[in-house]
Amino acid sequence: MSERPALLIADDDKVAGELLGEALGREGYRVRVAASGEECLRLAAAEPFDMALIDLRMPDLDGLGVLKRLAASQPDLPVVILTAFAAIATAIEAVNAGAYDYLSKPFRMEEIKLVVRRTLEARRLARENLQFRQELKALRGFEDLVGQSHQMAEIYTLIARVASLDTTVLIQGETGTGKELVAHAIHDASARADRPFVVVDCAALPEALFESELFGHERGAFTGTLMARRGLLETSAGGTCFLDEIGELTAPLQAKLLRTLQEHTIRRVGGNEPVPVDVRVVAATNRDLGKLVAAGGFRDDLYYRLNVVTITVPALRERATDIPLLAQHFLQKFAHTMERPVKRLAPEALALLAGYHWPGNVRELEHAIERAVALSASETLLPDDFPAHVRHAPEEAPRLPASRMTLDDVKSWYVHKVLEEAGGNKLRAAEILGIDRSTLYRILDRHLSDDE
Repeated sequence: MSERPALLIADDDKVAGELLGEALGREGYRVRVAASGEECLRLAAAEPFDMALIDLRMPDLDGLGVLKRLAASQPDLPVVILTAFAAIATAIEAVNAGAYDYLSKPFRMEEIKLVVRRTLEARRLARENLQFRQELKALRGFEDLVGQSHQMAEIYTLIARVASLDTTVLIQGETGTGKELVAHAIHDASARADRPFVVVDCAALPEALFESELFGHERGAFTGTLMARRGLLETSAGGTCFLDEIGELTAPLQAKLLRTLQEHTIRRVGGNEPVPVDVRVVAATNRDLGKLVAAGGFRDDLYYRLNVVTITVPALRERATDIPLLAQHFLQKFAHTMERPVKRLAPEALALLAGYHWPGNVRELEHAIERAVALSASETLLPDDFPAHVRHAPEEAPRLPASRMTLDDVKSWYVHKVLEEAGGNKLRAAEILGIDRSTLYRILDRHLSDDE
């Protein structure tokens, strides 16, 4: 962007266009005014602009037509639509066609100035976002973090700032949002990138084995252990240890982890001697650790030790503008790995994906694209290639198996029904239910215990 941002205004009302141009010119912008849609396109083709304000109703080529042609030739140019015909349907049509914002006449000049500042700032952040991604990708070669929303721009900035430090990072977000990808990006952009990146799933390992897996054990610590074994923290030496679902750690393990973070040493099970470890810890959780601390379920001193820098990964529904980028990314990925001829998504399919709420977040979108690529018979993914629940297809209302069931019975029945529809895939079932895997396991275990 130049020192003086360049604005392009198109309005067939000559007086309105000139007044708007003069007002924005006084704000320090370089302004060009076009009296028609065709003239607007000619100016846009002749010189670069940072933003366009386009009147919706013009005689030769209306604002939507200009918007669509600008989007094809300059997809990163933000366009604000101006109209005296304030209709919600027109607003939706303009935004769906790619307009950044929508203002109805008559408007206050202060409102116009605010929208221009906000739009230019958003474009600046988007460009910085892209620059961060290109720099990080060129530096370490990771490319799985996808998105150009302002939320992702903030995450890229944080990654760039904390990567060179050895400080502990806590990553928060719902299941399936990509917390492990953020952790891996931090590792890949750090000086530890050529050392191990070790993932520890705190919810998946049985409690009886977890301490040994994390801290290791000495010879003779258990019956039949004939030699000492390094734990995952030692295996991470020099690199990064990613502790996923940190909120699932038991109180004794929380105490041992706190000691490790404070003293940079570990004690193997069955051993008394401290073993030095040089490892960076990045933790993640889909739970509110602050509330867990207040409820007595998590040590406050460990929480403060982990919570030096916090990165919150938004739910996919909170950054819906990234869905087309993610969908295309996954399409290319699976078309390549499966050697399928699929090349694109139909506009109707993109609209379908953008309108779905994605309770399983990015991971659910990835699975949906993978399934669609595998089953599609053409080069273009269509709405019918996606599951019924994504297409919002009407389904028969579920009926309870018994007329009088307790609340626990209903919960258990519904969990098993979702698990059955997911083909027994517990990860997929947990995503649909909006719970983490450990909670699903507890519900299933409780049900089995009740049946015995």
